[in-house]
Amino acid sequence: MGTSTDELIMLRHNLHQHPELSGEEQDTARLFIKKLKALGPDELYINLGGFGLAAIFSAKEPGPTILFRTELDALPIEETLDIPYRSKIKGVSHKCGHDGHMAIIYGLAQDIANNRPSRGRVILLFQPAEETGEGARAIVADQQYPNLNPDYSFALHNLPGHPVGQVMVRSGAFTCASRGMVIKLTGHTAHAAYPETGNSPALALAELLQAFPKIASSIDKDELLMTTTIHAIMGEPALGIAPADATLMVNLRSETNEGMELLVHAAEQLVKAAAMQNDLEFEINWTEIFDANFNNKECVDQIVKAAGATGHDVKWLEEPFRWAEDFGAISASAKGAMFAFGAGENIPQIHNSDYDFPDQLIAKGKSIFFEIYKNYLL
Repeated sequence: MGTSTDELIMLRHNLHQHPELSGEEQDTARLFIKKLKALGPDELYINLGGFGLAAIFSAKEPGPTILFRTELDALPIEETLDIPYRSKIKGVSHKCGHDGHMAIIYGLAQDIANNRPSRGRVILLFQPAEETGEGARAIVADQQYPNLNPDYSFALHNLPGHPVGQVMVRSGAFTCASRGMVIKLTGHTAHAAYPETGNSPALALAELLQAFPKIASSIDKDELLMTTTIHAIMGEPALGIAPADATLMVNLRSETNEGMELLVHAAEQLVKAAAMQNDLEFEINWTEIFDANFNNKECVDQIVKAAGATGHDVKWLEEPFRWAEDFGAISASAKGAMFAFGAGENIPQIHNSDYDFPDQLIAKGKSIFFEIYKNYLL
């Protein structure tokens, strides 16, 4: 049924050789436009939220619209593996497994083309820029998105450190909201012999370095809230100059979007107070913004049912994963659920330079998604 597993593995290896960074996935998108057109979908949308695309297969009988998502982008990591299909792009590689995710969804599209829905519609979404947190929000904000209008949405992410093919899932919060905070403090330089004639950000930076780790505990909300100091720099390496500028980078993380709003407010107030107290100008920029990923119970039940029917072990999670995934923007627009998919207990972690997506997951992931598709639309 559909493309053979060997052909999907060859496709995955080809994608692995030609990775593209977030927002630059033009060639990857062009490849899938050609391949999806050949399947004869009823609709094909391109340039969704950038280089995103969506193939839709529809039935005449009314029914729900089901969306399955994969990601197009790779990471700015130099690959260290000596494999026949090693990345040909210097400093860029598929170290999150999106090459494997794409192979799964394309294989699913092949199967659906050969087993078209009896009712409703199915959408195969190829999303750009997941790694930066921008892609899913851009898809939902795209003027073409109302034409998709999914009722249900599903996604997976492979996860090393767990048995191959194990399905890890929970209802409610699944992955955390996350965002990067870049703080710039500005005063005035002075001669190091006369620091009082300038205005150094040193004390304010010291205050913030001590205060940020305590923010989460000061917020009265029963959920995981955390801040992680990432980077700090001040002045120039010149011993005769008292500094004028400092930069501090902090990662904020929470189980819910509401929790993130509280963290953001507390962090902004902290910076404002430190700057005012030390007579400094300040600027705050936010980057790599990921919404919390909330799993709908009905969709989780469908995943568990499909996993059982296809012979996959299910592990119920007691708490959400701390990592972020921008599928939350899509599942906020339609009932949705994501599951983590065990990639093996003794392989490198994602984002490691020696990680490689396990090919045996392609057929396994495709089988779970096709079972969900059957249950809704066949």
